[in-house]
Amino acid sequence: MSLYFRRLFNRRPPAGLVEISSNILVFDHCFSTDMLEEDELKPYIGGILKQLLARYSIDSLMVFNFEGGKKNNQTARIFSGYNMSAMGYPRNYEGCPLLTLEMIHHFLRSSESWLSLSQDNYLLIHSEYGGWPVLAFALAALLVYLRRCKDERKALEMIHKYAPPGLVELYSPLDPAPSHLRYLKYVSRRHKSPELWPPADRTLNLNCAIIRTVPNFDGEGGCRPIFRIYGPDPLAPHDSSAKVLFSTPKTDDFVQLYTQEDSEIIKINIRC
Repeated sequence: MSLYFRRLFNRRPPAGLVEISSNILVFDHCFSTDMLEEDELKPYIGGILKQLLARYSIDSLMVFNFEGGKKNNQTARIFSGYNMSAMGYPRNYEGCPLLTLEMIHHFLRSSESWLSLSQDNYLLIHSEYGGWPVLAFALAALLVYLRRCKDERKALEMIHKYAPPGLVELYSPLDPAPSHLRYLKYVSRRHKSPELWPPADRTLNLNCAIIRTVPNFDGEGGCRPIFRIYGPDPLAPHDSSAKVLFSTPKTDDFVQLYTQEDSEIIKINIRC
């Protein structure tokens, strides 16, 4: 009986960690609306790491950190103090909480490779404050990529169940789920058509943008949409930094008022 309880105890993640799926551990404050101050972060992460390293070998852990915007990364320094190297992923792209396809591909391939080496290997995942939209997508993508969940929507819903009410709205002014589901379908193609994953870089033409429900941005049932598109310059293939490829001219001819009373959908020409 004692052996049974010992095995049961060892299967449970240490306090402060959530096991999303077998051998995938996430710090529990990543699913919280409470923000840890800088002087609270080190004892919080350090206390969890001490428990973790008392149970598992340091060589069995691969650490990922979805970073914030600060150059001097405190989280990386904390892990380094325990001789652990955290693989960092910037979770902001021109102010938006998202990962580029290149980063998504790297995260998924690295995770799969590490977990396949040994059943005793673990992924340890941390996201800095405000990174919930990126973390939710990354975890759902990993479940789909590893075939631990075959349905993209169910994978995303499974991760969202760990979040308290209001967490998504707190960190993302727009609902990220539609975009997450679209990109999860890209990830699913890896199994259906391996030759299509990762999606090849290619130039796209965006003719128009369609908003199927007029949002109430002005408090009176209307909005004046302005579009700004960032990305690498297709005419400079060796420069991967983001440029402003399109920005709506801020004149009366282009920035129009659309109201819920007068319009059911909004169609705006972009031609970028």
